[in-house]
Amino acid sequence: MIKSITLSAFLCFILLGATAQTLPMPPEIAKAYANGTRSMNGKPGKNYWQNHGRYNISVTVNPPVNTVKGVEQISYKNNSPKTLDSLNMKLIMNVHSARSASASSAAIQVDEFEINGAKAAWDNAKATTTNYMVALVKPLAPHDSVKLNIKWHYELSKGRGREGVIDSTSFYLAYFYPRVAVYDDYKGWDVQPHTGGLEFYNDFNDYTLNVTVPKNFIVWATGTLQNADKVLQPAAAKRLEASMTSDSTVHIATANDLAAKNITAQNPTNTWTWTANNVSDMAVGISDHYDWDAASVIVDKATHRRTSVQAAFPDASEDFHHSVQFSRFALDWFSNNWPGVPYPFPKMTAYQGFADMEYPMMVNDSHTKDLGFAEMVQDHEIAHTYFPFYMGINESRYAFMDEGWATTYELLIGTVEKGKKAADDFYKQFRINRWTHGPHAKEMPIITPSNEVTFGGGNNAYGKPSLSYLALKDMLGDALFKKALHNYMDNWHGKHPIPWDYFNSMNSGSGKNLNWFFNNWFFTPSYVDLAIEKVEKSGGDYKIAIKNIGGFASPFDLTVTYSNGTVSTVHQKPSVWKQDQKNATVTVKALSDIKSVSLDGGVFVDANDKDNIWPAEPAASGK
Repeated sequence: MIKSITLSAFLCFILLGATAQTLPMPPEIAKAYANGTRSMNGKPGKNYWQNHGRYNISVTVNPPVNTVKGVEQISYKNNSPKTLDSLNMKLIMNVHSARSASASSAAIQVDEFEINGAKAAWDNAKATTTNYMVALVKPLAPHDSVKLNIKWHYELSKGRGREGVIDSTSFYLAYFYPRVAVYDDYKGWDVQPHTGGLEFYNDFNDYTLNVTVPKNFIVWATGTLQNADKVLQPAAAKRLEASMTSDSTVHIATANDLAAKNITAQNPTNTWTWTANNVSDMAVGISDHYDWDAASVIVDKATHRRTSVQAAFPDASEDFHHSVQFSRFALDWFSNNWPGVPYPFPKMTAYQGFADMEYPMMVNDSHTKDLGFAEMVQDHEIAHTYFPFYMGINESRYAFMDEGWATTYELLIGTVEKGKKAADDFYKQFRINRWTHGPHAKEMPIITPSNEVTFGGGNNAYGKPSLSYLALKDMLGDALFKKALHNYMDNWHGKHPIPWDYFNSMNSGSGKNLNWFFNNWFFTPSYVDLAIEKVEKSGGDYKIAIKNIGGFASPFDLTVTYSNGTVSTVHQKPSVWKQDQKNATVTVKALSDIKSVSLDGGVFVDANDKDNIWPAEPAASGK
């Protein structure tokens, strides 16, 4: 929620700012810039800071029992200039408590809690929401650390959600541990409740994770497996090692292997140990009957660094038998094309669940018989590696900063995989058509905080921001757009960027003042709707007047057919709207009399294409 300003006042504020061609800020954002934690050149300010935690977590799971038991030690360092007299604990799993007849059974239950080795109060009866403030007997001074010891348990959910029970002996653990919430420079503690729809905001932490399961259960997780030789039988461990340098898919565990029980060490239980540094979360998949495929791919051609690519799935799922090679192509393409930044992590695992959801180094994707759709979903979730996991986006407040980019990369890689027409058609059908042909009277600016959006939240997170990124790419050209994008990513990877950091980084990276464009796309309640208003001859030229009814500064093509049979197409970049965002005039040569003109925005689908033709058809004249 915007502090010290109502939503209606905020919308009025940004609309007035848009008229003045500035980039307005709510008070808390302006204060961060005034305090020097963020800079108008797009870089973190000289006073930028962020807090950091070291998590040592051990969980025990014994399928088919769906209880998760855990212990953890958190060492949390306060890098802020403020003394903290309390810590906000995020208990994301408590999102289920509001949906349960028995809230206590659905919520995380803390059994023991210590602060700096001393027993501390924790009231499970009150800790049933996703935020729980813990008082510190000794306040945490700047640059000091506090140690928390927590023992907890909870019951895995059984719905088709982002985590929980996939089947009786396949579980997906996400958001499964108590964590310290983000304390940042522009709003302090992140106390926004998690209600299940919006996503997440986490610090970059260092993790050691131990997962104890019965024999014959395989564990997949974020990070690097540290003890393969202890939890796997020698042949399986050897296949896993071979996959780390293999372009071809290695079948580490097949259905036959699982039936023969020749994969895991035959101890009563095995503890799998994973480590990951400077990541925003951990996730875990468990099963005793999932196939395990793996290979690897070079993601950095300069250093020849390879990333492990893995997949875990029921043998009957044909789409997942292709998953490793889908991932290899995606990681290679994203690393070398868009965004053109080498994949930053040592592994990517696709686990078959229900969510179609991203996690650091993992995706939890559903099964489908449509291989093309399966590849698209996996592409989209893997693209999230960069936003929000490389760039520490506050997804719960600014969902467009990650979903909009993943949607854009989904289209760009899809163009290579399926061809431009098929990719464009799918993008329009899946991401744009419902919005652009829907009602626009209640349209809300993209900049509206995600938890405050009351109309078209999905459009504000996915399609609309994606179009803004594509429009800017069109306007700047690929080379300059990539230079500016890399400036943004170089400035903010491993940190917590907000929209104004993106705007400022793109300005400085491109060497252009793009504020008019950002005002248009992010601070106005616009949509895509252009119309050919009139076509007039002027000397040796024709003047074609275009009216921007919807308001967005969209690119478009004009196809002109002359009476002598000549047909020419002229492309107009979004810059055509820089001086006047409601009206534009395109001049074309009078090669002969113009017979007809048509306007096409491509993936910038027009809300009403009936007035995109001149001369107008009779039925289209009343728009």
